[in-house]
Amino acid sequence: MSELRKHFAPLARWLHWSMALGLLAMLFIGAGMVASVSTRHEQLIQLHKPLGIALLALAVVRLGVRFATRQPPLPADLPRVQALAAKVSHWLLYGLMLSLPLLGWAMLSAAGNPIDLGAGLRLPPLLNPDAATFALLRRAHGYLAYLLFLTVLAHLAAALYHGLIRRDGVLRSMTRGG
Repeated sequence: MSELRKHFAPLARWLHWSMALGLLAMLFIGAGMVASVSTRHEQLIQLHKPLGIALLALAVVRLGVRFATRQPPLPADLPRVQALAAKVSHWLLYGLMLSLPLLGWAMLSAAGNPIDLGAGLRLPPLLNPDAATFALLRRAHGYLAYLLFLTVLAHLAAALYHGLIRRDGVLRSMTRGG
């Protein structure tokens, strides 16, 4: 078995850990936005917008890397239900990493709020302003953020299970290079 079959490609590992930090930051920033009515709320929004777009771009690159490289196989003795849960949860994470920023962008477009990325760069609106659409997208964005949080917790629990209990190399494949 080659090293790339025992470990994820270096770029895949870098993207994984960079996005993990970014997603955790986004979850905390989002929780702060929901809980805040102070002037800090606007500061959090100004952090949340460009970070969300950066994570969207990284998610697209990450999917490309996933399709372009070979992943290490799951342990042969892993129960089928756990192997299925691993595959489903990974694709759920990818889906959420793509859909949440797009929903946020569409939501802000429906609110008539531009997404300024700094240095005079502004994203075009995805939708025309519409209060009902904004309300629907805001609710969907919030629910999916909770789903992302729960999925990240399950992913973390599974990683710790593989690293501390099974000790089967699954966690090591994402933490160490060959």
